[in-house]
Amino acid sequence: MSVMKQLICLANSRKLSGRCVAGKEWFDEERISEWIRPVSERPSREVSEYERQYEDGSDPQILDIIAVPVKNHEPEGHQPENWLIEETEYWEKIGTWPTTELQVLVDDVESLWTNGYSTTNGTNDTIPEELSENLETSLLFLSIDQLDLLVFAPGEAFGNSKRRVQGKFTYMGQRYAIWVTDPTYEKKYLRMSDGTYSLGACFLTVSLGEPFRGSIYKLIAAIIEKNGEQ
Repeated sequence: MSVMKQLICLANSRKLSGRCVAGKEWFDEERISEWIRPVSERPSREVSEYERQYEDGSDPQILDIIAVPVKNHEPEGHQPENWLIEETEYWEKIGTWPTTELQVLVDDVESLWTNGYSTTNGTNDTIPEELSENLETSLLFLSIDQLDLLVFAPGEAFGNSKRRVQGKFTYMGQRYAIWVTDPTYEKKYLRMSDGTYSLGACFLTVSLGEPFRGSIYKLIAAIIEKNGEQ
């Protein structure tokens, strides 16, 4: 038997064959609770287009307030927010969170989990898997003063011409360069030439992905520009 969890959608990001959807639990305009990540029974937990759609066939959008049918809480490793969905029922849009009230959703944290671990192309973009097991959350909603998007092919020197989008920003004095999985921004900027694009002040949803070769990667799962452009 399913129960309904209502959440403010703060991520609908690319993940393998589906999406990683997540948001903060919503009760009413004055009561907002912890993060919720609806997940499937697949090994990597992504949610398919069929499973996450509204009754009219449309896809949840960032800042939609959504009622999601779930079976039970299934915390897993570094992702304590996971709730298993009831895949036979539609999700329902019950409202939209106003952009003027985004600041109240921001998480008050000193850093993006553990710093000091970087890949060849990134900065503070990964966490060793053994350090991730006791984290209290794998999702953060941040307010930053400046976001730069870099479009380039990180593996070009090794014969891989596939291009990616990376976000660079500073938070609490620490620099970060991490991959973007927000599908809207990823598609938009992959249509552009290689280079650096400045977006200015933004809200970001940053997520910890699935373990990969002993590491957990930090990902920009959603971007909301403060000037209102999308």
